[in-house]
Amino acid sequence: MPNPPPFAPSRDLEALAAILRRLRDPVRGCDWHRAQTFATIAPYTIEEAYEVAGAIEDQDWPGLKEELGDLLFQVVYHARMAEELGRFDLGDVVEAITAKMIRRRPDILGDAAVPTTQGMWDAAKAGERALKGEAGTLDGISRALPALTRADKLQKRLSSVGFDWNSPQLVLAKVAEEAAEIVEAASGGASHAELEGEVGDLLFVIANLARHLKVDPEAALRATNSKVGRRFAWIEAELAKDGRGPKDATLAELEALWVKAKAAVGSSVQT
Repeated sequence: MPNPPPFAPSRDLEALAAILRRLRDPVRGCDWHRAQTFATIAPYTIEEAYEVAGAIEDQDWPGLKEELGDLLFQVVYHARMAEELGRFDLGDVVEAITAKMIRRRPDILGDAAVPTTQGMWDAAKAGERALKGEAGTLDGISRALPALTRADKLQKRLSSVGFDWNSPQLVLAKVAEEAAEIVEAASGGASHAELEGEVGDLLFVIANLARHLKVDPEAALRATNSKVGRRFAWIEAELAKDGRGPKDATLAELEALWVKAKAAVGSSVQT
């Protein structure tokens, strides 16, 4: 059997689909790629989505181009596996999302004369959930989402049916209440499961506070994680000037250096 022509870089999405077909080809494909399933590929899909978010956070535009390509590869990968099972193909995926966007914004993408309001958008999404058989208020919110993101989505859905506080001040009071319950549980010999439950309650309320303040809790925590990393790297660099590491410093020294790091590194996103 003659060798097929080699592949070449392309701006055409069909070229990427063709690469997937070759990689999973029963005869000419790759053993590893042929063995993959939706379940084994899903973790890579999640990882690639996070790497897209990381490139955006770092304002790494060349990196973002590459990470978006990796994420697109995941979409084409899942579509190819579905096509092999006779369920749908890449064209069906594109058609589904284009249809959804036209349905949700008919004033811009369709022939509706009246601008779409938030209420109309929410109604369209509710109609889509109903077609999927998702009758409950909280149905359709993926359990695979990061915990803080899912908490935010749960609270938005609860708020849409009136189950919500009226102001951030009331949520702050609830934060204090949940924090006090953790102190009481910790000092009262609570079990690990009980402490886990109390900490979870506090995190859920903090996510709700972020929503009331119009802050994305997941993005806020990612930014703080990055900030901590930059500041501690500065501390390590300062200690290294004396040939020391963090383990060679006292807690008081580390705290003093942390204060200096806050001034030296600041809170801005590293570019």
